[in-house]
Amino acid sequence: MPELLDIAKRIAEQARGEEQIEAYVSWNRDTEIRAFEGEVESLSSAESAGIGIRVIQGNRQGFAYVGDLDERHARETLEEARDNARFASVDEHAGLAEPDGVSVQELELWNDELAGFANADKIALALELERKVRAGDERIRQVVSADYGDSSGESAIASSKGIAVSSRETTCFISADAVAGSGDDTQTGSGYSVGRGAGDIDVNKAARDAIDRATRLLGAKKPASGRIAVVFDPRITATLLSILAGTLSGEEVARGRSLFAGRIGEEVATSAFTLVDDPTDIRAFGASAVDSEGLACRRNVLIEGGRLSKYLYDSYSSRVAGTFSTGSAVRGGFKSIPGVGARALALAPGELDQNGIIAAIGDGLLIQGISGVHSGVNRVSGDFSVGAEGIMFRQGRLAEPVREITIASTIQKILQNVLFIGNDVEWLPSNASGVSLAIGEIAMSGA
Repeated sequence: MPELLDIAKRIAEQARGEEQIEAYVSWNRDTEIRAFEGEVESLSSAESAGIGIRVIQGNRQGFAYVGDLDERHARETLEEARDNARFASVDEHAGLAEPDGVSVQELELWNDELAGFANADKIALALELERKVRAGDERIRQVVSADYGDSSGESAIASSKGIAVSSRETTCFISADAVAGSGDDTQTGSGYSVGRGAGDIDVNKAARDAIDRATRLLGAKKPASGRIAVVFDPRITATLLSILAGTLSGEEVARGRSLFAGRIGEEVATSAFTLVDDPTDIRAFGASAVDSEGLACRRNVLIEGGRLSKYLYDSYSSRVAGTFSTGSAVRGGFKSIPGVGARALALAPGELDQNGIIAAIGDGLLIQGISGVHSGVNRVSGDFSVGAEGIMFRQGRLAEPVREITIASTIQKILQNVLFIGNDVEWLPSNASGVSLAIGEIAMSGA
């Protein structure tokens, strides 16, 4: 495979006069395997590579991409981006990222083991996961899917502004979706394990997780309505943090689409609440040494001790706001331009695990699953109303499972009513890690 950074540099060097050019070059290899009823239902392995080119001419931005690394095609794509810039609208904030002097940290995100991990061994992992879920509990009626997946990727960014960086990473996972039954009642649950290489994968953990989450909701009924203390499972907390990340985007703030607009320095959560986005933490699934504009990723403290301290910015949104990039540019690949986003959100952990939190609260609801997040959460007003299922707890012990309920509050009240933050940090395949999170009071609508 050609050296990606060399390709990117050669493109960037073709800038004319005051013209600005950025080249983003990437390569990926992905494998997905699904096991079903002891057989391989599907296996796919694919490679993709491409170049995305941005051109800035007189406050006009043009973009074009090509799905290969052929340099003749790259030259044609550059001309297409130039042509697109000529017809673009004038934007006084258009421009590429400027080097800011922040040093790029050396992060080991690549596992050589993955390249030599044979498909036969990958298949064996998926089959073993399915077998363990089926055999783990007599109430498991079906394993809807047992999957193995991995990805190896490299990328390089070079610009006429003097940026020239490259990075690479590997990730892999296994996951299972199980159906448990008792009489006419059926419930579903999922489990997974993630890592940088196959040696990080824990089949037993993924199987136990799928079994437990499916079986412990059997017999769930709709509870009476009321106001109740809740404990979010780590996966639910991760979803909440991802929602918060959207409200803390400098781009959304500038557009007036954030409930936190104009609130820097204000107390927005309890004093125990500290939220950080740190892509340099290699435990995070979204860890990266550089952002999608080639600037060094860095640790950004967004909420510290309950006070709002920072928004996330890429270079464009920072120019709009009259500030500096926080190294928070993200993009979906060579086919897209950068935008603002979090990569590795995490709450500062507390002292208790989930069982300790439940024991300390006494009576409440452990929320295991939610639905309707996209339609039920308003990032401008903060309104929060989603479907939920979980397990009631009384006198510090888990009791009966419940389902078909709606929990409602506002993001503002949720943050101000945090009782406990767990120490049970779980690194998830998303832009946020999870911990158990206890909220003092939420409206629950049931029977």
